[in-house]
Amino acid sequence: MKTQIRALAIAVGLMCAASGFAQTATTTAVNAATTAATNAATTAKTNATAAVAAKVNPPAAPVAVAPVAVAAPAAAPAKMAAGGAGKVWVNSSSKTYHCEGSKFYGKTKTGEYMAEADAKAKGNHAVKGKACAK
Repeated sequence: MKTQIRALAIAVGLMCAASGFAQTATTTAVNAATTAATNAATTAKTNATAAVAAKVNPPAAPVAVAPVAVAAPAAAPAKMAAGGAGKVWVNSSSKTYHCEGSKFYGKTKTGEYMAEADAKAKGNHAVKGKACAK
């Protein structure tokens, strides 16, 4: 008889433990379902809000912009065509001038052609102090 009571107590204990486990599993399932439903409702609300906002404030239509005419940069004057005929090439960076036929005549980055007298009048000097031969 004692053995039967003990077996019965163990069986009741196991059933209680099993029902507790079942309640925990049920609670977890309910919580998961509630969370999923809440997320779905939030997503639906966000989508509805976006749809209303799109109707109230529709996206602006693209604005057509007319092309702007841009003038082409003025072509650099041909250095050799502008030189010659007694003109010198004045290097505006170094304030020196080069005679026609010299290595740097019309070849420095900055400068202009002008008469030798004009170059001297503007304060420029010949390379190594040598005037151009006429």
